[in-house]
Amino acid sequence: MSSARPRIRRTAPARRSARLALTVPAALLAAALTACSGGGAAGSAAQAGADGKAPETSISVNLRGGAAAPGGPVKVTLAQGKLKTVSVTAGKGGALAGRISADGRTWISERVAAPGTAYTVEAKDSDGGSDSATFTTAEAEKVNKLSLAPGKNTTVGIAQPLSVVFDHPVKNKAAVEKALKVSTSNSTEGSWGWLQDYSGKDRVDWRPKEYWKPGTKVTLAAELNGIDTGTDGGWFVRDYTTTFTIGAAQVVKVDLDGHRLSLHRDGAQVFQAPMSGGTPGGDKASWRGTAVLMSKEGTINMRSETVGLGDAYDKMVDYSMRLTWSGMYAHAAPWNSGYFGNANRSSGCLGMSDSNASALYDQVRVGDPFEITGADAKGTVAEGNGYGAWNVSWTDWQTKSALK
Repeated sequence: MSSARPRIRRTAPARRSARLALTVPAALLAAALTACSGGGAAGSAAQAGADGKAPETSISVNLRGGAAAPGGPVKVTLAQGKLKTVSVTAGKGGALAGRISADGRTWISERVAAPGTAYTVEAKDSDGGSDSATFTTAEAEKVNKLSLAPGKNTTVGIAQPLSVVFDHPVKNKAAVEKALKVSTSNSTEGSWGWLQDYSGKDRVDWRPKEYWKPGTKVTLAAELNGIDTGTDGGWFVRDYTTTFTIGAAQVVKVDLDGHRLSLHRDGAQVFQAPMSGGTPGGDKASWRGTAVLMSKEGTINMRSETVGLGDAYDKMVDYSMRLTWSGMYAHAAPWNSGYFGNANRSSGCLGMSDSNASALYDQVRVGDPFEITGADAKGTVAEGNGYGAWNVSWTDWQTKSALK
């Protein structure tokens, strides 16, 4: 028996010698088994009984050393007998869950090994023998990160999607999407869809088939630690999570041709106001389609050069409600009061009186849809220009998933 193998005494009488053979090169494995098994399993058990020493159990792992390759599952294999338990714990805390095969010979982790992590493997066989092994994975040369919307523990409107924007390109979209697990309190049907964010970065949104039901609780568990995002993307080295709740069923309906907007709650109109949209016929026109309220920004400085309109304006604007990344807002526009209710003469935004803008601002919440109709528009809100996924049919949206 090789002295290099650990010996563990059992509290119960041994029935046979169990050797746990980790996945190693074939020649190495054969040599190890030959050196340890001697005259075979029966002979080993007999010898153990004769000299009073506990039979030996040994394990090996498919990952070894101080710079093991991350991104794959951990596998433990038993040459003889059956595994009873296997645990794989990370030096930074946490553990990898896994399953023992039906024949009891192997254990494979459900998640992959993460970069730059020290792991300890401990195994026990059905005869009470035990052994352990350690390995450390190589550090990630490049790390990918993400930002999540909506924020954690927030209450949002019925059109708010789950939105994930990545710092670096994502080539392995299917692997990433598979790790993004959405759960809802009422089994809401929905789908991920990949798109390009207005910033140019890769982004994936999860939207329901229809608007959320009020009161729905949503959780995203992004189990990304150890996922390789592909060329130029790097590795994820942590998991992410966010939770949010859906608020009241509110919809803002905007009629560009009629120059009015109204707020509907649970199907009933609760507010309306005359307004002026963007000047038709050019870049100053408003967008049509469904835009989602992204943020309530209060009083902000709006400058025309930031949206490609030269030096047309530079104003402090009150009650600002952002609808797109390209700069379409609903807000107070007292300087345009002569056009409210009768003409579209803004630089693209939906302008109202101070009092009406204040009333709307107080009632809407992030995630509420603005359903904008009318001929006086320059096009439809794009998917990545804010949250434009609602302007894509459900069938077409599903095709944007990397897993469909």
